[in-house]
Amino acid sequence: MILKSGGVAAAIAVAIVAASSHATLAQDAAGSTCGTDRTIDIAEMTWPSAAALAHIHARILEAGYGCKVEVVTGDTVPTSTSMLTRGTPAVAPELWTSAIQEQWEAGLKDGEVVELADAITDGTVEGWFIPRYTQEAHPELTSAEAVIAHPEVFPDPEDSSKGRLYSCPPGWACELSTSALYEAFDMQDKWNLFSPGSGGALDASIARAFTRSEPILFYYWGPTAILGKYDAVQLDLGEAKPEVYACNTDPDCADPAGVTAYPSSPAVVGAAAWIKEEAPNVADYFSKVGLSNAQISKLLVYGDENKADAAATAENFLKTEQDVWTKWVPADVADKVKATLG
Repeated sequence: MILKSGGVAAAIAVAIVAASSHATLAQDAAGSTCGTDRTIDIAEMTWPSAAALAHIHARILEAGYGCKVEVVTGDTVPTSTSMLTRGTPAVAPELWTSAIQEQWEAGLKDGEVVELADAITDGTVEGWFIPRYTQEAHPELTSAEAVIAHPEVFPDPEDSSKGRLYSCPPGWACELSTSALYEAFDMQDKWNLFSPGSGGALDASIARAFTRSEPILFYYWGPTAILGKYDAVQLDLGEAKPEVYACNTDPDCADPAGVTAYPSSPAVVGAAAWIKEEAPNVADYFSKVGLSNAQISKLLVYGDENKADAAATAENFLKTEQDVWTKWVPADVADKVKATLG
């Protein structure tokens, strides 16, 4: 059969499109595979947000990329130490590096570990809070100093002549920092510093105040279910001064307490260097998984309200936030993960 020139051009165009389509499919397929036969062990840290993230990523890597995955128990210091010295666990999805800064920076420099993304895109939150409804009733209460000047707005239920500041449970680092600020602001004459017996007691006090629409001044941090559930406003504590903060959290520091905002601690997706070398698709996936404080706090609200464990909280996120996580992965990976959801 003889083809006219137009027919030849059309045939060539079809062939080019077909070849391009096959190449694209091949690239997509290559980008949707795990790339390594090694087990990718993911650290499940002891706090709720990091635990939920570990299960979210484990599910996506296993169901979507076909990786062999194991979720292992972890915590900041032992996990980072093991990752630096042994290359395992492979990934820590929410690693707060401020507590291990010197060792971690040395590991980055020596090529033992990598940071694949910011786990919390807008930084961690730590400070003093009041309910938004309280601030709306008293618009001048935007800073710690302004609040301190009005103890009558936050009366202590056991001593109405003074205000009450809810601190941290005994033994927590934030108990030291809050006590130091209490002293630095010279609050003793007009305020009582209340120490709850546990994290659960602090949460219960906050929940009770919000449920009753009562004023409350409290220390808290994020991302957390409390800040996801309740509309709280963070007070301005001024400039963050790392040296002052370091002293305020050191019981052996001889210097007097000083006023400082809480520095935002970096929280990263930390990984053993071999992940980037042997499983570039996995490394590319983790480079896209950062979530904001608000997004993480929102996912934690489900776990808190339903008494759900980390795995159940992760599954709920995968079911209800598909517009978020499907942007992290190729379409065929997303379809494989969706097929595993109940």
